[in-house]
Amino acid sequence: MIFDKDGNISIITQEKASIVELVKKLQIIYSRFKNDNIIINLTTLKPLIAEDLIEFLQISNEHRKAKQSFVIVTDKIHSDHTPDELIIVPTLQEAYDIIEMEEIERDLGF
Repeated sequence: MIFDKDGNISIITQEKASIVELVKKLQIIYSRFKNDNIIINLTTLKPLIAEDLIEFLQISNEHRKAKQSFVIVTDKIHSDHTPDELIIVPTLQEAYDIIEMEEIERDLGF
């Protein structure tokens, strides 16, 4: 697991461990980036299935309730096969764009 910080965005890149292990680690160290927007970069992992991404549902919902963005980056699965509550994009640039749009919406009170 690699952690990068870009302003108020924490980028967490998973390279080897399973999704379940990643989610458990995130729950343990969540307080480190609970006030940041979060990008979970899964582009280096082997093929994923929808059930893998559902593991993020609880932490994503909690983070979004706190008015922060939570975006998963993977081009291995189509977002039509995952819950609508998860934001899944194929590239890091799109993740940044989503966060920027959500910040504008929050500033406008949406």
